[in-house]
Amino acid sequence: MEKSMDRVIITVVGKDTVGIIAKVCTYLAECGVNVLDISQTIVSDFFNMMMIVDMGAATQSFAEVSAKLDEIGEGIGVSIKCQKEEIFEKMHRI
Repeated sequence: MEKSMDRVIITVVGKDTVGIIAKVCTYLAECGVNVLDISQTIVSDFFNMMMIVDMGAATQSFAEVSAKLDEIGEGIGVSIKCQKEEIFEKMHRI
């Protein structure tokens, strides 16, 4: 099991276009980030994806990956947000 501190939640939301998953996953692979789980839906032309990734072997820092994904998102017209798993869990407790 991956150490919680290496796991990151990535969310992608916006108007559906060709290549969203490819661009995000290609960048993550180039940085040595492993995709552990991925879920995506399209509702009325709106794209929503949530990924759980392991950054344990990443060649870039969390801040660098987050900033670059934000830049990629702007380029393709979607919002991409990254949160460390422990922060995400604390924010979403009922």
